[in-house]
Amino acid sequence: MSSPLSQFDLYIEPSPRRVRVEFGGEVIAQTQNALLVHERGHLPVYYFPADSVRTELLRTADQKTQCARKGEASYWHIDAGGRHAANAVWRYASPSTEAGEALKDYYAFEWKAVDAWFEEEEELFQHPHARDPYKRVDAISSSRHVKVWIDDEVIAESSNAVVVFETGLPTRYYLPLQDVRSRLLVPSARLTTCPYKGQARYWSAKIGDKLHEDVVWSYPTPIREIPKIAGLLSFYQERVTRFEVDGKPVGEEAWHRSVLDFFNHGSFYRS
Repeated sequence: MSSPLSQFDLYIEPSPRRVRVEFGGEVIAQTQNALLVHERGHLPVYYFPADSVRTELLRTADQKTQCARKGEASYWHIDAGGRHAANAVWRYASPSTEAGEALKDYYAFEWKAVDAWFEEEEELFQHPHARDPYKRVDAISSSRHVKVWIDDEVIAESSNAVVVFETGLPTRYYLPLQDVRSRLLVPSARLTTCPYKGQARYWSAKIGDKLHEDVVWSYPTPIREIPKIAGLLSFYQERVTRFEVDGKPVGEEAWHRSVLDFFNHGSFYRS
């Protein structure tokens, strides 16, 4: 996939969503007038108008960073609810570029430094491009015959998969537990979150004395938009020995490697 706006390095769009940041039991920022900034090589970032941020909970930090596209950023710590997040907030208060000028009255928050992010009353997972109009996730029941090998063992075989087609990512096949040799699976400590599906847990596969780490995952309680995959198991077809669909081998899909660009209405800047 390629973006029709891929020639732009920076894209700023107003967000119609009410966005909230929480830390230490406090609402640190909340607004219906956020800017969503898409920058080449970075995940999208919400910027909050200064009057929507509880600046009394911020403490000036020494850290400064320089961005060729936006200028110099100053940083703040957060102190709230007896907790501290270092260098968790930044602002381009003295911009040196046109893009920086557009952001000079806005604060941004380090995604993982705070406790929770919300759009309206729904918690966001991972980063703020959830429900992007250029992104679809379709979970479709299928009778295609799926067969998975690890080493010489058939570890799963099913004609009752749910196939998940997700923009910019490989097609994934989610299989019922009864069609997977679960005795060969070992629970993993790994957890990941997806803004389109929810929180996933992982298993490794133990074949003989060899452990194949984190080759299968499941969303026990996916978000409401994708209920069909609840409790089903999906294997990384690129990590197992052989993965077949209708008798034909399926591997890594070469086109999925590029990071999606994000675009709609906004301001565009080239370096």
